Amino acid sequence: MFTEVAVVGLGYVGLPLARRACEAGLATVGFDVDAEVVEGLGRGRSHIEDIPDADVAAMRAAGFRATTDPSVLAGAHTVVICVPTGLTPAGEPDLLPLTTAVRTVARHLEPGVLVCVESTSHPGTTEEIVRPLLEAHGLRVGEDFHLAYSPERIDPGNRRYSLRTTPKVVSGCTQLCAKHATAFYERLVDEVVVAAGTREAEMAKLLENAHRYVNIALVDEVALYCDRVGIDVWDVLRCADTKPFGYSAFRPGPGVGGHCIPVDPRYLMSHAAEQGFTFHTLGAARAVLDTMPEHVAGRARDLLVAAGKDPAGARVTLLGVAYKADISDTRESPAYPVARTLGALGVRLSYHDPYVGRFEVDGVPVPRRRSCEQALADSDLVVLLQEHAAYRSTDWDGADCPVLDTRGTAEGRRVVRL
Repeated sequence: MFTEVAVVGLGYVGLPLARRACEAGLATVGFDVDAEVVEGLGRGRSHIEDIPDADVAAMRAAGFRATTDPSVLAGAHTVVICVPTGLTPAGEPDLLPLTTAVRTVARHLEPGVLVCVESTSHPGTTEEIVRPLLEAHGLRVGEDFHLAYSPERIDPGNRRYSLRTTPKVVSGCTQLCAKHATAFYERLVDEVVVAAGTREAEMAKLLENAHRYVNIALVDEVALYCDRVGIDVWDVLRCADTKPFGYSAFRPGPGVGGHCIPVDPRYLMSHAAEQGFTFHTLGAARAVLDTMPEHVAGRARDLLVAAGKDPAGARVTLLGVAYKADISDTRESPAYPVARTLGALGVRLSYHDPYVGRFEVDGVPVPRRRSCEQALADSDLVVLLQEHAAYRSTDWDGADCPVLDTRGTAEGRRVVRL
């Protein structure tokens, strides 16, 4: 079978890329080691909420197929690696999924192929880790095949910017590699931005998310200070937001989550430390962000005590355990450390989230409420962790318990904001 694009890793990055390639008329296959994901796609079921089942059906009609058989990589004109790069249980960068995927690609690499890496990692990963692994079987970058790096910019739940309409940063190990990568991505996106080299492209990705990481930490720390001295932080933000220049609006919350913001700065900090450099700003931001779940749990404890409830045995419901509004993704969600800290206080924990059907903390399932209304009527305290659209019409005044709002979106006599 003639294959123009083979996508390695069919998760939140790879599947949207495969869909876009199919839309662009490219003969596309997908490879993933997760048999459940592959089987679901084979039956026309999407595991990514931004991609409805109808889109999977359209992909299959265009010839797309997913498989756990790596032999499909052989003969593809372009191979794009989109596997996750997360953290180890110790919180350190985990490149094992990437190096495993690269070794798999290397075993099936043929002359003339363009290999693009989209997985996030520290500067130098493409040249110092990926390249040697791909060249291990005798082929050489820039002579026999082409190697490029193009950081993913997928934003789950974003209805304004899609893969096609978001500018794509592209780089190559050689100028010719970059040209081949540019030609490939120009078929998928509206705008391609060519970086000076792979290290610059890798660093650009980390800077994008470090920028958000630091600014979220700043506004969180402002919230902590305002709470200490009795200032309404939400009014402070309302006023500051009116400045039309020199200010970017960020909002405090229970912490950061997702596949990028809490992860990417760790890659940068770790690699910088290996080079004898310390990112003091990122270290300070991490210290603040790591305290936010504990701060939320502390506020919850204080509200229970103020209401005459013993935290041990009190019924506490978390509203919204996904890391972001209106999606089901719970990766690195601050709901986990909030739940752990509340559990250590002995509370009887439950949750409600219209998008998350199952929520486990350290392998223990947390009971799910049937509805937000049930939680408000049958809890000693409700903690609003995520601003899902489904909660916007909630009658917070009708709550039979205090509501701790960590997002600044709820209003009512029972609401206490972070």
